[in-house]
Amino acid sequence: MNNKSENIGNGLKVIGVIVCLGALTLTAGLTGCASGSNRQSASQRLDDNSLAEQVREALSADREYKFNDVQVVAYKGDVELKGFVVTRAQKESAGKVARSVGNVQRIENNITVKELN
Repeated sequence: MNNKSENIGNGLKVIGVIVCLGALTLTAGLTGCASGSNRQSASQRLDDNSLAEQVREALSADREYKFNDVQVVAYKGDVELKGFVVTRAQKESAGKVARSVGNVQRIENNITVKELN
């Protein structure tokens, strides 16, 4: 009887080890897939910060476009504009100015037009 209990206990230990190793492998695989595409090197982060600053400077230098309610975010050469302006023309102008900055790959113009009544 004692020998039979030991065999069952050893079998359960083996099954437990197999389940833990499987779960560990699955977790490591999923974590690696999720984080790999969003990683950014330090030099890429500096380039993006510099690009966002260049777009901000171009917007502030433009005579038509003078709004503090717009933020500029750059990620891997893509630039997102977000915030608020009062006319559709101002939104379009901000997009054109941002596109004119060198090294901008793509513009995502998410500026909201808040109509004044």
